[in-house]
Amino acid sequence: METAPLVFRDLTYIFLAAVAGGLVAWRLRLPLILGYVLGGIAISPFTPGPHLSDLHTFETFAEVGVVLLMFSIGVEFSIRDLMRVKWVALVGGPLGILFILGIAVAAGKLAGWSTQEGLVIGAAVSVASTMVLARLLTDAGKLTEEYGRIMIAITLVEDLAVICMTVVLPAFSGSGEGRLKQAAWILGKALLLLIPLTALAIKVIPRLLRRVKATCNSELFLLVSIAVCLGTAALAQAAGFSVALGAFLAGLSISGVKDLHDAHTQLVPLRDAFVALFFVSLGALIDPRLLFANLPLLGLMLLLILVAKFLVWTAVVWLFRYPMRTAIAVGTGLMQIGELSFVLVQVARSSGMVADGVFSAVVAASLISILLNVFLMRLAFRWLESVSAGRVSRSVAQVTGVGEEI
Repeated sequence: METAPLVFRDLTYIFLAAVAGGLVAWRLRLPLILGYVLGGIAISPFTPGPHLSDLHTFETFAEVGVVLLMFSIGVEFSIRDLMRVKWVALVGGPLGILFILGIAVAAGKLAGWSTQEGLVIGAAVSVASTMVLARLLTDAGKLTEEYGRIMIAITLVEDLAVICMTVVLPAFSGSGEGRLKQAAWILGKALLLLIPLTALAIKVIPRLLRRVKATCNSELFLLVSIAVCLGTAALAQAAGFSVALGAFLAGLSISGVKDLHDAHTQLVPLRDAFVALFFVSLGALIDPRLLFANLPLLGLMLLLILVAKFLVWTAVVWLFRYPMRTAIAVGTGLMQIGELSFVLVQVARSSGMVADGVFSAVVAASLISILLNVFLMRLAFRWLESVSAGRVSRSVAQVTGVGEEI
């Protein structure tokens, strides 16, 4: 009972920091997660002013945010949208991720990183934020453009890759020659177990939710939805997988059943609250002293995100015979990392693969890359509009010229 006042005080700090940071980000027309993380830095024990007394308590709460976020990704995962640009997404997506992983490991060797650190950092920088990208494209009205569909399709593949990497990464936390074989075995076992688990989830969860929905009791429906989301996460964890994987499967089981999307809709406010808590907690874990001590690491990560990712994704999209302007637009949109990178680094950090300094650098790189990406995307949209306008004017001129000659 003595610690209760501190817990409630810390919760107050967290949500006040989320509100203040969110308002600043909204005013500057930036993604809210930037404001949340900055709010977390403001109440961190490593910065002056009011601070949280016990970060580890809120790391557990933050895990709930990860679970609800992955459930939402599962529900919103659209196989139909993916199929429209299936080749560049399903073949080009994994190809781009592997290239970025290879570049990160090679750059890490030159910089003196261990292979483990290179893999973790490569995994973290290889995935862009679907949430941030979708928000930018929606706000600009570009979501239905060809490059918009390709961007979202690639990030959906990256979301799936994150699920695989959260399963595989802990296998590299040990030492020895058999780590690659162990990782392959774990992934193979996961896939073998996931097939029946996914089939079971697709059969059981929709039927359960339909029965509850038939009661026309929204409160009961909400409680069952929460139980399904957290329950599948707990089952996945008990089976040796991540909670993120279980939550994703729960969402995926109802992604194609439109009449059950109320389960997701009702969870959105709760998800947003816990996701805010997650990002504020991440910000509170950033130690500026460790960050300044690892500035070369941060600089190299930003080079990987802003240069290597741009070149890799532009080349991948161009290789699939899309116009160069489309390839450049996609490469620009994927020059950032976000919430799923945090999930990956959290998994690696829990497995002892990376130190706290790497974690702080990844969060800082995410903040900087998203901030830069907002402005780079706006420039890219203007450039694409000018290119389109130029093509239209040339077409009109050609038609006019032809008409005059006739």
